[in-house]
Amino acid sequence: MSQTAGLRWHHAVLKRTLDVVVSAIGLLLCGWLILLAFLVATVDTRRLGFFTQKRVGRGGELFSIIKIRTMRDIPGITTTVTRRGDPRITRIGRLLRRSRIDELPQLINVLVGHMSLVGPRPDVPGFADRLKGEDRVVLAVRPGITGPATLRFRDEEEELAAQPDPDAYNAAVIFPEKVRLNREYVTRYSLRGDLQYLLWTVWPLSTPRDRHRRTCSNTRPSARSGHPDR
Repeated sequence: MSQTAGLRWHHAVLKRTLDVVVSAIGLLLCGWLILLAFLVATVDTRRLGFFTQKRVGRGGELFSIIKIRTMRDIPGITTTVTRRGDPRITRIGRLLRRSRIDELPQLINVLVGHMSLVGPRPDVPGFADRLKGEDRVVLAVRPGITGPATLRFRDEEEELAAQPDPDAYNAAVIFPEKVRLNREYVTRYSLRGDLQYLLWTVWPLSTPRDRHRRTCSNTRPSARSGHPDR
């Protein structure tokens, strides 16, 4: 069976076409909002309003993800896990994260081919290195802005905040479940599925997230990824 980037060739072509068309339109429509958010974040954090970080992309290749900066550095806090009430998140940054405006610059990553609209969220090298055996199939596709794991853990910061050891819970529960969901996404890929995930992202519905939440609860212990999005 001929495949491209882990997908059947026609799926890969259709998926990339959708990515280019939607990201180009999105940037045209939201360019002014990205610029405004960049300026506000620059003043708010007193650093460059764009936050870039190396992430693992398709085939294990590194790329620089682009987001609006929502966090400031605080000496003594080195954890890579972000939870609700994290003092590094500024007041305006919290608003940007809640509205998902901080994610909009990733449309640039999609347009240039580093990412896809839908797919596994890109991790930092330390977490991606944990992928073994069949789990490495998640690296066969471009990472996405949204996807099944993103929707299942939409409230990840709140879930982590309820844990006595967020780092351990992330590593033991959240990360493995994200890998399972992402592996299932790749092996059962369909364009219709991508369209559904996009719909559920812009118009949140309870059904898919509740289904993923029930599935996860049934697999514990078997966990937001190991990186802070600044």
